[in-house]
Amino acid sequence: MAILTRGQFASIAQNKAGSRGLRGIVNEDRMFSKSTSNTSIFLSHSHTDKDVIEQAKIFFENLGIRIYVDWADKTMPESTNGVTAQKIKSQIISVNDKFVLLATNNAVASKWCNWEVGIADPFKLPNKKIALLPLADNSGTWNGNEYLQIYPRIERGTNNINEYYVWYPDGSLEAISVWLNRK
Repeated sequence: MAILTRGQFASIAQNKAGSRGLRGIVNEDRMFSKSTSNTSIFLSHSHTDKDVIEQAKIFFENLGIRIYVDWADKTMPESTNGVTAQKIKSQIISVNDKFVLLATNNAVASKWCNWEVGIADPFKLPNKKIALLPLADNSGTWNGNEYLQIYPRIERGTNNINEYYVWYPDGSLEAISVWLNRK
């Protein structure tokens, strides 16, 4: 298994986007994912990584999955407050089927991302509905905290770079398509 770099992830998204390319869709439209899938992901991320969100949207939509991005939710308050926290908590626990931390170095350092992982843990981990998508910087450095080692990770296969797996801390793995579509 191999952790992707930001550059590799951008290339994967560009290839999946095809001729439409990467256009900043999430920033411009303030829209959720438009996939018709019954499965949805709460995408936890650092707001300083907005450039990666569209790539993640394309990555998961090409797997047939909808994503939820908090700042694209028009019902969220303009500035963060207790209402923001309550809405995010509801999205994690009740509304979205899966929880994925877009685990960049910025996200690992973010207090909000760490809080969201803590909210998701008791509700998603026992049912195998939580995973990290670690993205190293382009030099290959990833500053994952020790406690993140207890969570499954989405990584690229080593034999086929077009295959992705959820790798569990016990050493087992399953194809990402199986993980995403399991209820």
